Amino acid sequence: MFAGEDGLQGDPRLQAITEAIRVVPHFPKPGIMFQDITTLLLDHKTFKDTVDIFVDRYRDMHISVVAGIEARGFIFGPSIALAIGAKFVPLRKPRKLPGEVISEDYELEYGTDCLEMHVGAVQPGERALVIDDLVATGGTLSAAVRLLERVGAEVVECACVIGVPEVKVNCRLKGKSLYMLVEPRE
Repeated sequence: MFAGEDGLQGDPRLQAITEAIRVVPHFPKPGIMFQDITTLLLDHKTFKDTVDIFVDRYRDMHISVVAGIEARGFIFGPSIALAIGAKFVPLRKPRKLPGEVISEDYELEYGTDCLEMHVGAVQPGERALVIDDLVATGGTLSAAVRLLERVGAEVVECACVIGVPEVKVNCRLKGKSLYMLVEPRE
C-alpha cells in the first residue's frame, strides 16, 4: 500500500519526497534507473518528513524491533526505532557482523545474496518492522522476513521509501503487508 492510499493522498510531503530523489540512469548497469536517496538526505526537512510519516504510522503498533536492511535501511531505521521506542537491528551482508549470526540466502535479478543477523538480537514473540529504501521485486524484503520469522519474531509490516505497485512483489512477501511512500521516478 502506498501512503497516498492510506490517508495521505495529496500530502505535500509525498511530493517533496518524490522530487528530492535523484534518478541516475544506467547505474549500476545499463538499463537500470537508480533511485538515489542521498539527495533526499541533503534536504533536512524532507528527510525529517520521511521519517515522521513512518513514525506516525508505526507509533501505536507495539513494534519492539525495527530491522534495517543494509545499507540504506540503516539510514531510516534507527531514527524510526528511537521515535517509537523500539530497538534497531541491522540486517547485514555476509561477514560484516562480528560474533555468531544466522543467515538467509535469497535470489536477485542478477544473482544471489545473503542477509545476516546477530544470534539473540531478536527474541521470540517480538513484533518487528522491516525497513529499506526501495522495493523492486521483494526478494531482499522476503529474505529479511524469513530471517526474523526463523527466530520467532512476528513481522508486522515491511516499509520502504520507494516502491513499485504491490502486485509485482506480493508473491515474494507471501501476504506480508508492504507500506511504501512514493513510486520510483522516471
